[in-house]
Amino acid sequence: MFIGGLIISGCSTQKNTAQSRWWHSFMTKYNTYYNGKVAYIDGSLEKEDGNKDNFTELLPLYTVNNKNSKSLGASNFQKAIEKSQKAIQQHSIHRRPIWNKNRKKSVKDKEWLNRKEYNPFLWKAWMLMGRSQFHMGAFEDAASTFSYMSRLYATQPAIYGKARAWLAKSYVEQGLMYDAEDVIKDMYRDSIDWRAKKEWDYTLADYYIHTGEFTKAIPYMRKVVAHEMRNKQKAREWFIIGQLEAALSHHQEAYKAFKHVIKLNPPYELEFNARIAMTEVLASSQTSRMTNKLYRMAESDNNKEYLDQIYYAIGNIFLAKRDTVKAIQAYELGNTSSVRNGIEKGTLLLHLGNLYWTKEEYSDARRCFRDAFGMLDQEHPEYEKISDRSRILDALVPYIEAIHLQDSIQGLAAMSEKDRNAAIDRVIAEYKKNAKSHEEEMPTILPTNNMSDLSAQSIGQKQENNRLWYFYNPTAVAQGKITFQKIWGKRENTDHWQRSNTTVVSTDSVIQNKQDELAVYQNSQETIRKNNIKNDSLNPLKRAYYLALIPFSKEQKEASNKIIEDALYHAGIIFKDELNNLNRSEKYLVRLVSDYPKYEKIDDAYYNLFLLYSLKKENAKARYYSDALKRNCPKSVWAEILSNPNYIQNAKMEMQLEDSLYAATYNAFKESRYQEVTSNEEISKKKYPLGLIAISLSSSPD
Repeated sequence: MFIGGLIISGCSTQKNTAQSRWWHSFMTKYNTYYNGKVAYIDGSLEKEDGNKDNFTELLPLYTVNNKNSKSLGASNFQKAIEKSQKAIQQHSIHRRPIWNKNRKKSVKDKEWLNRKEYNPFLWKAWMLMGRSQFHMGAFEDAASTFSYMSRLYATQPAIYGKARAWLAKSYVEQGLMYDAEDVIKDMYRDSIDWRAKKEWDYTLADYYIHTGEFTKAIPYMRKVVAHEMRNKQKAREWFIIGQLEAALSHHQEAYKAFKHVIKLNPPYELEFNARIAMTEVLASSQTSRMTNKLYRMAESDNNKEYLDQIYYAIGNIFLAKRDTVKAIQAYELGNTSSVRNGIEKGTLLLHLGNLYWTKEEYSDARRCFRDAFGMLDQEHPEYEKISDRSRILDALVPYIEAIHLQDSIQGLAAMSEKDRNAAIDRVIAEYKKNAKSHEEEMPTILPTNNMSDLSAQSIGQKQENNRLWYFYNPTAVAQGKITFQKIWGKRENTDHWQRSNTTVVSTDSVIQNKQDELAVYQNSQETIRKNNIKNDSLNPLKRAYYLALIPFSKEQKEASNKIIEDALYHAGIIFKDELNNLNRSEKYLVRLVSDYPKYEKIDDAYYNLFLLYSLKKENAKARYYSDALKRNCPKSVWAEILSNPNYIQNAKMEMQLEDSLYAATYNAFKESRYQEVTSNEEISKKKYPLGLIAISLSSSPD
């Protein structure tokens, strides 16, 4: 016992002798550090095996960058941190050693005496703690650890260089590029110890990837691959090199990099994506060969799970050749063939939706954006754009489809019985064709060019015993949505939505007007269906089903016209104000004032046409609709405004007053004076008409 006590006392951290340094180094290495290192390795393997890369984007060098992989291995990394902290607490030696004053100090001796930590192994515990924090995603903690470590080991170039490399990496992962750049510049000024070169190769590769300097990143990535010992990680790093080369249009170099991936026999998903990428980088010179190769891949049973990616790649090849029709066909095939609803399908739908948006095929664009919206997370770079476009299309598309539907069924009503029956038979034939190709599920009939008679009528039931269910009638759903918005306004999909205040949300300019006419026509259709519940009017394979939808009577025709004129007005406003598509807005509003001059909001239509042509700088047409407004609607508020010779000056003044009122309202809101906020809002509504403020003053006619 006495001897043991002497050993323990001789190995106290309050003493700094060769014996105490050896003892604490030994205990650090084979006790707490060992257990922490094992936990770190287990955590790293768990993160590696569970990681799910998004191959539609540039892969990150460190998998902690993947949102779904960040938490993997957390418990093991936390254990490694705790063991490291314990090792540091128990075995750190700060006391300076006793120096023989008769011995002359060399440069090496001076460095030794100026150290702040004398346990020769403890730096590894510090490094283990910082790396564990980094791979947990606790980048701020990791930066603090490596920053302190670089001060603690400032006199030891190798350890200092490694700590600074990880500090820069921690800044990079936080997006603090200026801080990372400062660390990098300082290290280059002081020179990097050769023993820290490996860490700096990783750091500089990661830094240049994040800053988008791919030309500088590639040489360091090749060094990273040379350092890597494990084939699985090496294959992933070669894939990143291929992506970088492809981004720089270095197609041959990218092809070789992806070929390296396959040679390393990686997991199948990585190999599959490498093969896909190889076809894309060579597609510019070998389009036919590469698309045929992708079609063969689609036929393989091994790739059934990846059909969305295969057809997405085919679509990209056609799009690069500016063959939009074939690109859309490939994307649509990928959409319908996909058996998963992940980021890959979401990316495909996003690109498909953008194509439809550009082609102004808004119904299809809405379908794609709506589906993609649920597959892409909020961190996606185009998430806000999708959200905004989906919001606009949710308001616009029901009006467009309502116009097309009512025009179609009115056209059917005007036909001879023979022609009408022939048109209906064509719809039934297509319905049967679609039903046959989907034996397990009755499909919805989608618009096609040869169904113009009923193309907007997306009719269909999912199963025979569910024919009566409201939600299998897309037209009823669309019209029901408009009616709902008229009563409740635009609502988020949240709990207790009906209890919240409707004052603000129901004032949307697109839906604030009455939609009773929609319900009138819908109810007439439902009445017909109920009266014929036992006959063929419920069977989409019978003519009676479609005849029940056609407005034959005068009342039905009037109700149908009400739907058209209201939809023309709202669609025209949305095209002008939300999409800035003045040509489409002109088409709808001009038809409204020409075909439906008795529309209850005809003065608004005239005024918006005046604004539209003012924006287009077609002053003669703007003046024409200004005069028409004054002549046909002399009591309208817009007529009074435009009749005032000083309306431009008034508009400018009102815009200034509106800005002042907004500033006052915002200040009241910040100070919780909510009654004043509400009061200011009411004043703004009454005093400053929105349309007046929207005038393009610089382009208005004299």
